[in-house]
Amino acid sequence: MKKISLSAACVLLAGSFLCSSCIGSFSLFNKYEKWQCNMTSNKYVNGIVGLILQPIVGGVCLFADAVVLNTIEFWTGSNPLAANKVQTVKGQDGRYYAVKTLKNGYEVKAPNGEVTLFIHDSKTESWSISQNGVTKEIIRFNADGTIQASLQNGEKLTVSNDQAGMQKVREAVYNDNCFALH
Repeated sequence: MKKISLSAACVLLAGSFLCSSCIGSFSLFNKYEKWQCNMTSNKYVNGIVGLILQPIVGGVCLFADAVVLNTIEFWTGSNPLAANKVQTVKGQDGRYYAVKTLKNGYEVKAPNGEVTLFIHDSKTESWSISQNGVTKEIIRFNADGTIQASLQNGEKLTVSNDQAGMQKVREAVYNDNCFALH
């Protein structure tokens, strides 16, 4: 059996880290790539400029993501570049909503201008909904692995964190319209 040199072992170990599933979202590199593809209205010009910029700017963005930003994301659970990102999402009603990523949740702006906040409290491991100045906790993750849903009628429903538990919550929501704020 051949001996593997220390440098080869280091390269294999580094490669395994880079190919693992916990490498992060690479937000900076993805923002750069999106900008590069849309910097002009001509895709050929974008491609030529991209060939010039990619080795330098792309490499710096990729390195900063892999070493700094993804490390922060791994240890804190949030990416510093993810805040204030706005996406347009088509709702089940066919209308488009603006969803803005906040440090502690999401802001959803309806087409009519109504704003709804979904706020995560990391101390209590809970999510709340806030509309028109009224805030209500909607779900809490318990230490024992169960989930506690707050129903509109004031009841708390504790269920298992699996498909059967989620089905119980769905039934309660659809039967009582539990999460509507009045």
